[in-house]
Amino acid sequence: MPAAISIHFFLELTVILATCRLVGLVAKRFGQPQVVGEMIAGVLLGPSLLGSIAPGLQHHLFPPGHTNIVLYTVAQIGLVLYMFLVGLNFDVNLIKHRAGTAAAVSAAGIVVPLLLGALIAVPLLASGIFFTKSVTLVMAMMFLGASIATTAFPMLARIIFETKLSGTPLGTLALACGAADDALSWCILATVLAIHRGSPTVAATAIIGGLVYTVLSLTLGRKAFRGLGTISERRNTVTPSMLCTVLVLLMACAWFTDTTGIYAIFGAFILGVAMPSGFFAEHVTVTLEPLVTTFLLPLFFVYSGLNTQIGLLNSPKLWAVTIGILVVSIAGKGVACSLAARLRKVPLRESIALGSLMNARGLIELILLNIGLEAGIITPTLFTILVLVAIVTTLMATPIFEFVYGRHRSGSDQVQPKRSTISWWPGAGSNRRPSAFQAEFWPTPMCFSRSDQKRNRHSDVLDQSVWLVGPMLAP
Repeated sequence: MPAAISIHFFLELTVILATCRLVGLVAKRFGQPQVVGEMIAGVLLGPSLLGSIAPGLQHHLFPPGHTNIVLYTVAQIGLVLYMFLVGLNFDVNLIKHRAGTAAAVSAAGIVVPLLLGALIAVPLLASGIFFTKSVTLVMAMMFLGASIATTAFPMLARIIFETKLSGTPLGTLALACGAADDALSWCILATVLAIHRGSPTVAATAIIGGLVYTVLSLTLGRKAFRGLGTISERRNTVTPSMLCTVLVLLMACAWFTDTTGIYAIFGAFILGVAMPSGFFAEHVTVTLEPLVTTFLLPLFFVYSGLNTQIGLLNSPKLWAVTIGILVVSIAGKGVACSLAARLRKVPLRESIALGSLMNARGLIELILLNIGLEAGIITPTLFTILVLVAIVTTLMATPIFEFVYGRHRSGSDQVQPKRSTISWWPGAGSNRRPSAFQAEFWPTPMCFSRSDQKRNRHSDVLDQSVWLVGPMLAP
């Protein structure tokens, strides 16, 4: 039995990785990020397309039961590692930079979605087909508000880097607002999950446990982890023992926060934030990210696709609801953030560009939706609708940004990020550029936002950026 499961899982991996890479490359040909193609690939392999045209083949490839459990488990490991890397590259100093404008835009990106979520939650809950019976009106309002407020922060950071906006006012503002809104969205989701446990004791355990874990990690934990950064810089490497220690801590923290009733990825993200920045963060990111982004994350996209059933939207009324939620999501996030930025006297073109970036939801939204579905908060119908909203808003981000801002920015608006001072890969410090294969194999890291403050205490945000392109092998 275990041997048969493993053999079938290898077949699943073959199909998943090949399909996600192929569709991702097609997406890149149309100017979209790789992650957009992988999101679409997950839906294509699910019941929405493959299950419709070849149900027997789809059922054979992804049968319910043990292999599906294995897929889910490995996908969860990928999510934990991914959110750890997001936290590892998360720079709280970005929120302090241009604090007034960032606070206004972030507030608009949270308050307006919550208000609109409360507005549409009333009829959706009353219909009885979008939320489970155990969900109260307050929970429905908060969950919809959190789903509308979410921003694809890692993808946003990647777009800013690729368009050479790192260190510019727009790039800094977008990163600060995206980071703040995602953090607040996760707090809202954690509260909803705690309330959904049903018992005041269970809810209190989740909320208090999460707060205690966060405070201890960011105070005592951060001090305790400084030694890892010091040792890694002194030795100019992160040893296998150090990396193993980090992974053990990561899995323990994921287990703890999952057990307390919040979610495993919350513990992973907070641990990443508590870890030392600079050389240590750079080395761990380059070591883990290729495995996570090219191997593990596609499994999560396909698992999400297996839960997405477009066939459930079998009436004009449901498609009208889908379009309505899409419009509300765009207005509640993209338009609201653009207007808030404009009120803070940000130029019109930059305000619209900022709104387009903040409106993308991407992977972070899929994580939130899967949590809601798994916890029994939303039904497969609402899950499918919100997945479509996530894909459409993510598809919109890059074209709108390039149309309103990309073509008009001057050369002075583009800031070339500086190469990292890491010197442990072959060819570091030389002027050689990576080959096409090397640049493709070592994807651009997610955030580029944390820095070693000891290395340059007076650096600006540009100096805090890190450009890691992976090993540059000698020709």
